[in-house]
Amino acid sequence: MAASRVINFGAGPSCLPEDVLHEATQGLFNFADSGMGIAEISHRSKEFGAFLNEVESLIRTQLNVPPTHSILFTQGGGTGQFAAVVLNMLARHRLLHPDLKERTIDYVLTGSWSKAAVKEATRLTAGSDVKINIAADAKLHSADQASYAGVPPHDSYKFSENPALIYYCENETVDGVQFSHEEGSPSSFPFHLLPKDQLLPLVADYSSSFMSRPIPRLTDHAIIYAGAQKNIGPAGLTIIIVRQDCIVDVDAAVGLGATPVPAILSYKYVAEGKSMPNTPPVFSIYVAGLVLRRMQKLGGLAYFEETNKRKKEKVYQALEEGEKRGVFKPRVGKESGSWMNIVFNVPGEGAEAKFLKGAEEQGMKGLKGHRSVGGIRVSLYNALEESQIDKLVAYMREFIESSTTL
Repeated sequence: MAASRVINFGAGPSCLPEDVLHEATQGLFNFADSGMGIAEISHRSKEFGAFLNEVESLIRTQLNVPPTHSILFTQGGGTGQFAAVVLNMLARHRLLHPDLKERTIDYVLTGSWSKAAVKEATRLTAGSDVKINIAADAKLHSADQASYAGVPPHDSYKFSENPALIYYCENETVDGVQFSHEEGSPSSFPFHLLPKDQLLPLVADYSSSFMSRPIPRLTDHAIIYAGAQKNIGPAGLTIIIVRQDCIVDVDAAVGLGATPVPAILSYKYVAEGKSMPNTPPVFSIYVAGLVLRRMQKLGGLAYFEETNKRKKEKVYQALEEGEKRGVFKPRVGKESGSWMNIVFNVPGEGAEAKFLKGAEEQGMKGLKGHRSVGGIRVSLYNALEESQIDKLVAYMREFIESSTTL
């Protein structure tokens, strides 16, 4: 089986560690010595309940999640959270400030997914007393003012005085833009510009970088959410880290004029049901738990941060070599380049198709860029081994040489 597997650079669902896949097949037949497979056993069983508690503990320990924040497991992916964060945070704001005539929600635009979040927020708040403020728009600072090529400069941010939420996407998978996690970097998120002396209504989409490195100022966030299908599991599971003051009575807020919230999108409903108000994505949680166990054994986030840093540096070095020789053209400025999704073009008629064909002939798939932007996209999620990155880098250099000696 191993010989027939390719190196999967896909942006998601992403590759998973082979040892986890083998272990998961055993769990399909007999989970936790229950005599039943994970896809068959009741989510109310003591075996699954114990496993879910372990998954929560593995996340809390490795990310240093404080007791002020709850960890919830749900479905719906990032798209579901586009709606959930708006509805829950507006309900919270209504309970805190019932007499306000107008409310504001702030968004930072750095790519396709933050743009999609704004679109959903616009739809949900149409005709209401809610104003959407674009606190910063990366497009306005790109060379063509039409593409997402980097993080907005700090002096361009304009946050509202009392927003119901402040939203950003930490890593944009389509465009390859990511905030730096080094404080003081011009490409870091501008925490220093946020409103002071209050519990911040800060919301972050961490779907494509979750568990790849530590989260800066995690405790300052109201909500951090992530789809599991990038670094830790199959599609179907969404992990939400939510500060407990944001788990509010959304029905009480309706009495004050807030929009009704579907029960399955209410953090209070999910929390009170201990992430099981209905049947959760059992198999996705199981595989994610196996991945998290493996992460902890390997050294946790410190190990993966160091490994991921080496992986991305190797690819960026090859990309820079290709750029100097006119073979590759990066889409994102160096300081804002993603660790997880490196996006570039191969100029010339038929050149990208040739690059992809050559890569596939060497057993490397999933390198085609998102349909909305094209080009090449190299996704470097946790499960990709450094030796696999070395193979890609060697191929990139071969391609550079063959392209410049014609």
